[in-house]
Amino acid sequence: MSTPEPTGGPARPARIAGIVLLAVAAIALVMGVISLLPSSGGGNNAGGTSTTPPPATTTTSGPAKPTTTTPAPTTTTSKPAATTTTTSATQPPAGGGGNPQSEPVRVYNNGTIPHLAEQAANDFRSAGYTVPTVGNYSQGIIGTSTVYFRPGTAEEAEANALAAAFHMRSMPRFDGIQQADPGVIVIVTNDYSPPKKG
Repeated sequence: MSTPEPTGGPARPARIAGIVLLAVAAIALVMGVISLLPSSGGGNNAGGTSTTPPPATTTTSGPAKPTTTTPAPTTTTSKPAATTTTTSATQPPAGGGGNPQSEPVRVYNNGTIPHLAEQAANDFRSAGYTVPTVGNYSQGIIGTSTVYFRPGTAEEAEANALAAAFHMRSMPRFDGIQQADPGVIVIVTNDYSPPKKG
């Protein structure tokens, strides 16, 4: 009569080793999934750019350009690369209204009407402002004609007076044009309308 073979022979250690390997693989999988999850720390965008409107195409050394249309500045470029033309900063002809102002006014067209910046520049010169730069602003869409200034400088009072006289809004420069050439920056859009004469 033959003796039956024992049931817990050499196959048992192989089975245990297989279970251990599966457990190790499961732990590694869980750790891998956890490492892929975002950390709960407050991830600030280190290179965060602002998203506000306005201006500026370049003059000869030109103003920097903004990128959005909201009142808050948006671009972070340091010098504008839009098409600009520089005209001589002549004083208004005798008979032009107002006294010449101390700060230069740089005018840029952000509308779809050709030569709108040139028209505005001529209106400003007739009112006594010095306009050394006229060009196009194409680095974003400005919602309405706006006069930009650097707070705490002589530009602020001049920008406010110019905006009031020509029915535009006046705002501080946004981050993208802080380093632009000194002076008041005007970006005109299709809503620009010179004051009625008489």
